[in-house]
Amino acid sequence: MARTPAPRGARAATLTDVARLAGVSVATASKALNGRNHVSAATRQRVAEAAAQLSFSPNSLARGLLAGRTGTVGLLTSDLVGRFSLPILMGAEDAFGAGEMSVFLCDARGDAIRERHHVQALLSRRVDGLIVVGSSTDPRPPLAAAVDVPVVYAYAPSEDPEDLSIVPDNVGAGRMAVEHLVACGRTRIAHISGDRGFSAARDRVTGSLAALDAAGLALVGDVAYGSWEEGWGRAAAGMLLDREPDVDAVLCGSDQVARGVLDTLRERGRRVPEDVAVMGFDDWAVMTTGARPKLTSVDMNLEELGRSAARALFEAIGAEHGRGVRTVQCRVVVRGSTVAEG
Repeated sequence: MARTPAPRGARAATLTDVARLAGVSVATASKALNGRNHVSAATRQRVAEAAAQLSFSPNSLARGLLAGRTGTVGLLTSDLVGRFSLPILMGAEDAFGAGEMSVFLCDARGDAIRERHHVQALLSRRVDGLIVVGSSTDPRPPLAAAVDVPVVYAYAPSEDPEDLSIVPDNVGAGRMAVEHLVACGRTRIAHISGDRGFSAARDRVTGSLAALDAAGLALVGDVAYGSWEEGWGRAAAGMLLDREPDVDAVLCGSDQVARGVLDTLRERGRRVPEDVAVMGFDDWAVMTTGARPKLTSVDMNLEELGRSAARALFEAIGAEHGRGVRTVQCRVVVRGSTVAEG
């Protein structure tokens, strides 16, 4: 077997160097050095000789790791206390736990400088990959090109189409919300949304209008854009009832907006859901289960989104790195605001 001098310089020899010199795969080199089965004696000897020539000696960190990995990943969020980030992180940690991976969690608190610091700290710990969790579904700048490990973006997609991003299907969420209202017999459906500047608001409107068109229905009035707060829901519902008193369903851009709409309907003597059905987005338990009646909402399936991001990172670490944007399907959680409870 041809021999080459061991690599010199600051970089220590790696398992990849040993595998290349021995003429085997990285996985075979790892099995040979760790005394595993299914490796011939000749191959094991060749790998051992290559390791000795390169002065490669697995330390306590590297020993037992397949393909030279550390078995650690970084989870970087910009909003650790946010109600969207937490379930994503929980889902990702569930998936990593099943794969016996250790997780380093960092919160950048929406600060770009802090984020760069955390990325460098995670890379210095030789993490095998990173999941970057955003606080909204608006696209965000990618991490620096110097990051040399796989990166998956969750909830907030990367602006770079060559990156892999996992996001909720907000267009599909808007579609399924209207389909539920239509299935409940509603034909005069209005939409009170949140801030037009957020892609989630625009995408949900796109899906809801497509579903109305497919059902042969038209939206009652124009989409009412505003804020994500209960106060906006109360005010917008009042204006809606003044202009369109025969409305029989209101799709709201968030659960907070829906709570405000419920308040106004109650004040105006409209029964929910008998007279007007009300539906929200996000399925925030504090809002949905505390409403009167309990609020039907679209669950963004954020824990599954986190698990999907973790699985995608596993694939990327295994050299199967995807690109583009993948969506996770949402689901309707039916409660008393659209279907009368018996």
